Amino acid sequence: MLFLRELEIKGDSVAVPSISTDAPSAAALRRVSLAIDIIASGGMVIAVDDDMRENEGDLIASAATITPDMVAFMVNHSTGILCAAMSGAKADSLDLPPMVARNDDPQATAFTVTCDANGCSTGVSANDRALTFQVLSANTPDPSAIRRPGHVFPLRAREGGVLVRDGHTEATYDLVRLAGHEPVGVLCELVNPDGSMICGQRLDDFAAQHGLLKITIADLMDWRRAHNDL
Repeated sequence: MLFLRELEIKGDSVAVPSISTDAPSAAALRRVSLAIDIIASGGMVIAVDDDMRENEGDLIASAATITPDMVAFMVNHSTGILCAAMSGAKADSLDLPPMVARNDDPQATAFTVTCDANGCSTGVSANDRALTFQVLSANTPDPSAIRRPGHVFPLRAREGGVLVRDGHTEATYDLVRLAGHEPVGVLCELVNPDGSMICGQRLDDFAAQHGLLKITIADLMDWRRAHNDL
C-alpha cells in the first residue's frame, strides 16, 4: 500500500515539500501536485471540503490501481460505504442510472444504483470490492461485467469537476483524471472509532499517523485554475 512516506516515482523517493518559507498559495499548489503524483503511483490521499459544507475528510484512490489491502484500510477507517466516482457518461455506458428519480440530498450527492463485479462471491469482501472497482475503471465499459444491486456505490461527478461542484465526488474524479488514469476513483468518508466524523485537528493527526497527504478541495480548485485546467 502506497502512502506518502512510502511513495516512489520512477525509482526516486519523493520528499514531502517544505512549506515553511513558501507563500500559503504556493504551498497549497505544491501539495496538490504531490497528491496527483501519489494517486498516479497507486497511493491514497485525503481531501477535505469547506468547513461551511460538510467539513469532512475523504480517503481517495484510483479505482484502476486499488488493492484489497487498500480497500480493507478504507473499510476499517470509514463507515464501510465505499464509492466510485465517475462521469455521468461513464455511468450511462455501464448502465448505472441514478439511484432515485428525485434527489433530495442537501448536497445533491448523485448516487447511482449499486453494483458488484460478476465473478465476485458475496461482493462485500475487500477482494470482491477491489475487483468491482477495477472492472468499473476499465477503459472500455462493459455493463455486462457487473450485476446490480451490489456493495459498491457509484457516484456521478458533475461535468467540470470541482469548478462546478466543490464536493468529494468531483475532487476524486479530478484527482484521478489529472493522474492520467481512467477517471474512476474510490472514496470513503473517514470516521473516528466511535463512528463520529473525523474533522479538524483529528484529521491532521490521522494523516500524520498513517503517512497520508491531506489537501483541501479549495486547493484543488486553485490548482486547476493556476494550470488552466478549466
